[in-house]
Amino acid sequence: MKSNENSWVLITGASSGFGEEFARQYAAQGKSLVLVARRLSKLEALSAQLRERFGVDVIVEQVDLSSIPAIIELHERLSERNIVIDVLINNAGHGLQGPFLDQPLDESLTMIDLDIASLTALTRLFAADMRARKRGHILMVASLLSFQGVKNFAVYSAAKAYVLRFSDALHRELKNDGIVVTALCPGMSDTGFAESARQKITPVLKRVMMQPQPVVQAGIRALQAGRMSVVPGFGNKAITVLTWATPRRFHQNLMAQVMGV
Repeated sequence: MKSNENSWVLITGASSGFGEEFARQYAAQGKSLVLVARRLSKLEALSAQLRERFGVDVIVEQVDLSSIPAIIELHERLSERNIVIDVLINNAGHGLQGPFLDQPLDESLTMIDLDIASLTALTRLFAADMRARKRGHILMVASLLSFQGVKNFAVYSAAKAYVLRFSDALHRELKNDGIVVTALCPGMSDTGFAESARQKITPVLKRVMMQPQPVVQAGIRALQAGRMSVVPGFGNKAITVLTWATPRRFHQNLMAQVMGV
């Protein structure tokens, strides 16, 4: 297999959806991969496919990313093996649709743990290594919902707003350290998120839903170009413009219709 010590890409939530697609596209570029998720069987199946097809090195790490100690241990294991992470894809996340007061408190807190605390910990640990080397790339997977609070997605949209603002700040803060930080803000995509979030798929959602391939491609291109953020898809870009250009009540109602809530 290829040895590409200085081009390791760490992808969280790599067992499905955007994470799996990031793995495929980076493997096609010849990058060595560290795939992180909870579902070991899916990670192992994906890693076998990528090794066979692209001849790249793949490390599989089964980690519960909602646990900060587990994240610290992951960082220590990779450091001990001299695995240099040049690209960090902060993709892992959890969402849930429904009225805030009808959601179990533990599920809301799990969203915050995974979407905010874990992402922050991963970024802190690996960005420090990147700063020491004066190079690195970090992609934060935010959401179209980052731009506003959305009914029945209260915790998720708030968490993704954190991801976007955190990413924007670090884009400026770490630029002089040779680190590129980019936020990817996808709209509804065919990744299995809707099912896991218990979201109803409306006719409007079906029309605007994107496939993961062009979304991931847009994210990788934006990261390589050093952009602050990217919103894939013409329709999603139009919604973002309306968010900036129209009264809050209007665009909140629009987003609620798009999301089927």
